[in-house]
Amino acid sequence: MTDAGRSDDATPLPQRVGDRLRDERERQGMSLEEIAARTRVPLRHLEAIEASNYGALPSPTYAVGFVRAYARALGTNEVTLASEVRVEALKAPRAQPQYQPYEIADPARVPSRGLVIGAAGLGLALVILAILWFATGLLRGDTTAETPSVAVAVPAAQPPAAPTPSGAGQVTLVATGEVWLRVYDAANKTLYLGTMKPGDRFDVPPTADNPMINVGRPDKLQVTLNGSNLPPLGTGERAIKDVPVGAAALAGRANPQPGATPTPAAAPALTTRRDVPPAFATAPAGQ
Repeated sequence: MTDAGRSDDATPLPQRVGDRLRDERERQGMSLEEIAARTRVPLRHLEAIEASNYGALPSPTYAVGFVRAYARALGTNEVTLASEVRVEALKAPRAQPQYQPYEIADPARVPSRGLVIGAAGLGLALVILAILWFATGLLRGDTTAETPSVAVAVPAAQPPAAPTPSGAGQVTLVATGEVWLRVYDAANKTLYLGTMKPGDRFDVPPTADNPMINVGRPDKLQVTLNGSNLPPLGTGERAIKDVPVGAAALAGRANPQPGATPTPAAAPALTTRRDVPPAFATAPAGQ
């Protein structure tokens, strides 16, 4: 009777936090992978919580945070479970790091001393050859570098912005607005034909034979010689044609000889030639 009474009065041990979370999860029909996806907690840590193996977690603080997230995903009282798991985690033994003994390498697998010395000698020889090769290349480069250095010094002594009147130079046509133009040489060979948009540019070939231009709105075209801006070819009141745009012609207009009469920029009259579109043939003054 006494033994029976004692067994009836025995109080069952309370469930651990991990057991209660696992039971609630299974009751809701959720897998541990679903909990991991919802909480962003690694699956191995969730498994350690359900097994009450808090020693496998980084620290008791992590255990409390993971249990809170787990309980929140199940919709249970996270505050109570977090308080209880803190006590369980502090009592849980911590896992001791396992040290693997250092295993001495097999002497048969270690390269022989002769092989090591041979490899070191080969590497040293390659380094010496590389140094000699680069040193020889630098010496060769010093003898040939004198010629380009002299060539570069000649234009450096001249003012960079002044166009050369000798006829050599690069002529560039830059559109400041929508403008139609045709560039051609002395043989009437077309070098450029079309409508340029603002910002478009065309470099007149320096080797072209007496290049000339037909343009509907010369005031919408900026002409440069060797990067220096030149006066406009016309006022824009009328289209111009057969105007030379070679480097020699433009340099002569930019720097006229003493006593010479300057050539007007756009002397030709209004043109209706078929190679000038009507929309660009003329425009009121000031546009």
